[in-house]
Amino acid sequence: MKDNETKDLLPTFNDGPLAKNLSRRKFFGWMGASAALMATAASCKKGADNNDGVDLGSGDIGVLNYAYALEQLEAAFYVQVVKTPYSGISTQEMAYLTDVRDHEIAHREFFKAALSSKAIQALEVNFSAIDFTNRTSVLGTAKAFEDLGVTAYNGAGKLLVSPDYLTIAGKIVSVEARHAALIRDLISPGSFADMTAVNAMGLDGARAPKDVLSIASGYLKTKLNANNLPTS
Repeated sequence: MKDNETKDLLPTFNDGPLAKNLSRRKFFGWMGASAALMATAASCKKGADNNDGVDLGSGDIGVLNYAYALEQLEAAFYVQVVKTPYSGISTQEMAYLTDVRDHEIAHREFFKAALSSKAIQALEVNFSAIDFTNRTSVLGTAKAFEDLGVTAYNGAGKLLVSPDYLTIAGKIVSVEARHAALIRDLISPGSFADMTAVNAMGLDGARAPKDVLSIASGYLKTKLNANNLPTS
């Protein structure tokens, strides 16, 4: 792909309404998916749903579907937060959470468009444990989701074969970390990078997909099957 075409695409992801502007054909051209990778993707059933749950797929496509599933969960959560604001929410907090909602929707739609026919289905969420009228419940859940998202991307990076996919994942995880810092500061000012978020080496944590999905499953009605995801 020509360098100027790559440059044309990047502002679409960073600055514009992704769902409206992303060219699927252009995206896949830029991502440089090899014939071997596409052959692997073609062998995957689109979100096959059986007794073991919705199959995320294998290879890079499976990892992208894994990220897509998490972005669906986060987007659904923030959509509900903004739709039904908690009691006593300030104008500034509402503005912050609306921005986070928009970012998560953009991430969700990005993966949906990128995966095209290989994308898993829309997932059903289960937010029965969350009291959306209560600030502590909402921000506590937001913190858990954002921390989970950061560790999920950090843990999945090594599983990707395509360096271009890894670049995109790196761009998204940096935004998730910004969200995590914001939510922590809303809960307790000055805690944005405390030792529960960053270790003694100044690094964020990482989790394997099976560990992330074990946590996320408590907020999903749809069961996911990650058995075909790469492990190293």
